[in-house]
Amino acid sequence: MRLSEDDRHTILRVVHDVCGPQARVRLFGSRLNDTQRGGDIDLLVELPDPLADVRALQWQLYVKLLRALGGRPVDVLVIGPGTKRQPVHEEALREGELL
Repeated sequence: MRLSEDDRHTILRVVHDVCGPQARVRLFGSRLNDTQRGGDIDLLVELPDPLADVRALQWQLYVKLLRALGGRPVDVLVIGPGTKRQPVHEEALREGELL
């Protein structure tokens, strides 16, 4: 996993500040491969409660994470009960690692 301990703590702090402590965060994509370089930080945030406005929450997390991580590229997906799952969600759940 190509994330520093500080980055992990920063991501969890921001997600928990916005979504609450029950939110789970998975890192997926190229940052899981220690032999690669670069790449954005792909995150899947799992929430236990249904979401009224997934896009607004994704945007809010994106902006806060972008600032907190010093402008490094980040992609954020959010799912909860009732979220229509896309193939990228399934891949992130299957291959992603919990932070």
